[in-house]
Amino acid sequence: MWLPAGWEIRLDNRGRPYYIDHNRRRTTWLLDQTVLPPGWEERVDNRGRIYFVDHNTRTTTWIRPTAIHLSNVAQWQSQYARSNSMFNQFEHRFLPQTENNSQLNDSNEEPLPEGWQRMLDNQGRPYFINHLSKTTQWEDPRQMNSSLFETPLPDGVEMCHTKEGQIYFLDRNTNTKTFHDPRLECNIANVKCKRSLPYKIRQFRYLCSTNATNGQLKLTIRRDRLFNDSFNHIIQFQSSELRRRLYLSFKHEEALDYGGVAREWFFRLSHEVLNPMYCLFEYANKNNYYLQINPASSINPDHLIYFGFIGRFVAMALYHEKFIDNGFSLPFYKRMLGKTLTINDLESLDPEFYNSLLWIKDNNLDENDDLELYFNTTFELLGKVENIELKPDGNDIKLTEDNKAEYLELMTKWRFTRGVEDQTKAFLHGFNEVVPLQWIQIFDERELELLLCGISKIDIVDWERNTIYKHYTQSSKQIQWFWQFVREITDEQRARLLQFVTGTCRVPIGGFAELLGSNGPQKFCIEKYGKDNILPRSHTCFNRLDLPPYKKYEILKEKLLFAIEECEGFGQE
Repeated sequence: MWLPAGWEIRLDNRGRPYYIDHNRRRTTWLLDQTVLPPGWEERVDNRGRIYFVDHNTRTTTWIRPTAIHLSNVAQWQSQYARSNSMFNQFEHRFLPQTENNSQLNDSNEEPLPEGWQRMLDNQGRPYFINHLSKTTQWEDPRQMNSSLFETPLPDGVEMCHTKEGQIYFLDRNTNTKTFHDPRLECNIANVKCKRSLPYKIRQFRYLCSTNATNGQLKLTIRRDRLFNDSFNHIIQFQSSELRRRLYLSFKHEEALDYGGVAREWFFRLSHEVLNPMYCLFEYANKNNYYLQINPASSINPDHLIYFGFIGRFVAMALYHEKFIDNGFSLPFYKRMLGKTLTINDLESLDPEFYNSLLWIKDNNLDENDDLELYFNTTFELLGKVENIELKPDGNDIKLTEDNKAEYLELMTKWRFTRGVEDQTKAFLHGFNEVVPLQWIQIFDERELELLLCGISKIDIVDWERNTIYKHYTQSSKQIQWFWQFVREITDEQRARLLQFVTGTCRVPIGGFAELLGSNGPQKFCIEKYGKDNILPRSHTCFNRLDLPPYKKYEILKEKLLFAIEECEGFGQE
């Protein structure tokens, strides 16, 4: 991190960063952002607007070059320089139910559901016609939730169609209509019994296919104006038009889009939205690549429109079965699902803030009267420091042992919403226009990441080679059992295990040797912990799995499977 001359960053005994200004012999929680980095200059244009000149790169920007901004630029440039390698890996991502799936041979096909017909377009690609709803789709209805086609509707409910052919359901009992199939709601209620991700994906695809819009969506994009062209196209269409069959091309390039061109577009654009010049997103932590909304995005006067566009774009990726390159942080996925965020969700997002709150949670404040903390906090944005009251009259309410539970709840909520509430609402509104948020409620946040980012083949040999052990050795029977377990489980379960320990399902381009933790490079670690009657724990900040010394392989397998399916990281016992 760049610091002004004479400045130093340190951590206090609670893990909180503070700054020392040796020039004036003082300490502060906030970095002096008025000092520009070497080679930068502040100027004013002929309209009186302030802008900044970077003489190092001979570029200009409206955004003040703070240490955090420069760190984001460096990370983005590093990723951009490796984009070709990243795209090669991106091309091999898959979903559990689509891996090695090819079109069924005609000789082995089971009959199509009543009212369906298989056709070929003028390029030889198979598609399917639903004569009942007068819609077409790429997905084979036999690979979707076919049982729903045969399940009768509840009494008093009729299936109808809009003028555009979109299915809706009319409930004569209550004189209401909905676009949600009531038969699907019955199945979702029993989802605990059918927990597999492929099953949930089939449910989601059913909703997409039965709400498809007739026609084609043709987009022609200039590579050198990727963001602007994509924005202008997507924002001008009605949301229903974005559910049409997608055809994409890059200008002046002759290529038929059999899916590959669209895949590249989703990859390139999902990376481009990170470009610091747009000031929309930032990395959640300097040592990982999770995305979070940039609180300073308001410096761009059109930022809310852009977030609505990105919400639409991400929903299109889900709807059209494509992947995005950069995934969001798990807390952001929980926001999309309407889940309550807890203090544990802060661990991978902001380790320093998390450790501060954890200290308050784990210590008796009546024995620490010198804290002098109140129900308030400060927030620095674009050079301005604002005092925030966590509740009415918070400036006068002192933190005590009796009220600390409320304090931790309010502080956690504030940390996740600080400066980004309007942007989040704009994103969710744009997403909901294309894919109703209710449709993704069947997934948990980890499954939603898998659905958006896909699964890459995990090199188990590389994983084992770059794993370290604490209080275990490579020859310990629990370690031998662990790697036996990793080899036996499915690709989806390996991805979920990786999520459980590291916070993400993705492996860095350079393999497991390049895993990052909260303090920089941090290899996958397995540590001996606890007794054999408890569940494993994970610490995503340190890529560490706390593995109890189980006495039988069957117990280790049972406990690990339960942990990766049911738990949410640190402290789940």
